[in-house]
Amino acid sequence: MDGSTSQFKIILGSSSVARRKVLAEMGYDFTIMSADIDEKSIRKEKPEELVMALAEAKAEAITPKLPIGDYKRDAEPSVLITCDQVVVCEGMIREKPLSKEEARQFIKGYSGGNAATVSSVLVTNLKTGLRKGDWDKVEIHFHSIPDQVIDNLIEEGIVLNVAGGLLIEHPLILPYIKEVVGTIDSVMGLPKTLVERLIMEVL
Repeated sequence: MDGSTSQFKIILGSSSVARRKVLAEMGYDFTIMSADIDEKSIRKEKPEELVMALAEAKAEAITPKLPIGDYKRDAEPSVLITCDQVVVCEGMIREKPLSKEEARQFIKGYSGGNAATVSSVLVTNLKTGLRKGDWDKVEIHFHSIPDQVIDNLIEEGIVLNVAGGLLIEHPLILPYIKEVVGTIDSVMGLPKTLVERLIMEVL
């Protein structure tokens, strides 16, 4: 689908630079709103359930701030996209690192091993209220990552803002990626194929 000629408006409910980049690559025009929720207050055993619950909570937080009456009267529909992501490593769910030390532990844990990203997408049709969501999983296998590279990543600080401190598209970490089983856009937090499917389903 060519997003630039789409007959609907998109609101991306995320402040993530990576997600903005992916959605722009898909050819869509969109506006941005971010949800102010306490992510730590939402807990689920399974990573798939956690990311879906968080995407749902973000949609619930953003929707009341929107002029829903206007969207219902508009000729063309508007959709709200909310997302979440966690990293799973050695059976443990990893969210954004709480400190530089935790980020260092996370990245050291990937060295010579593997991890998976679990990403959710929830699309809400603001005209009809119809909402559809699903999740996508990608496995990442790593070569050994030198301590100096880890130090540089931590010092730069971007890894503190992403799930599991994991940024496989970062030029410092890219050379140490052995294999990605899945799509890079999903690892960046917005699986393109899933987004397209859910938009079609709600429209």
